[in-house]
Amino acid sequence: MKRPAAKDARLWALVTATVRPLPGRVRPEVAPPAPGAAAAAAGEGQTRSAGATPGPPPPTASRRTPAPRPTPPPGTIEPNRLRLIDRGRERLGGVIDLHGLDQDRARAAMTAFILRAVADKERTVLVITGKGALGDGVLRRRAPEWLAEPPLRGVVAGISEAHRTRGGAGALYVALKRGRAR
Repeated sequence: MKRPAAKDARLWALVTATVRPLPGRVRPEVAPPAPGAAAAAAGEGQTRSAGATPGPPPPTASRRTPAPRPTPPPGTIEPNRLRLIDRGRERLGGVIDLHGLDQDRARAAMTAFILRAVADKERTVLVITGKGALGDGVLRRRAPEWLAEPPLRGVVAGISEAHRTRGGAGALYVALKRGRAR
């Protein structure tokens, strides 16, 4: 890895201060820039009085709190229950198709649909997200995250990819918990 240029050394030090090394590894030491180079990089276009000494760097990125981690998606549906759903022995309480909706509308529609299904004491629903362009659609990727956040976190028992006859990779079975109507 190349060493950063003198004017980038301060920025690089801030970046490396926010990184945790892997277990068993140590953070690489960055050599402090030469005093003249640091002053030139910090005050490009600014004049400095002859007797002034540079103070400590201002509290910036190194003191920020880390961003909250996203909530992990719910677990998968138990294998026996999934087999019953796939074979049609456990009926689907409803189907919602999110094709053509933007993220905000899709999230609101899915949340309302699932909460209504819970109120109707349904046990399993099908959420069709579509595969998206090149199999990496936004709704397909974000739906599990939305199911893991309030208010759905407390009512979703698990999610699994639907059987190929019901949408395959572009649809999700959502198993709902019993007795959690809110």
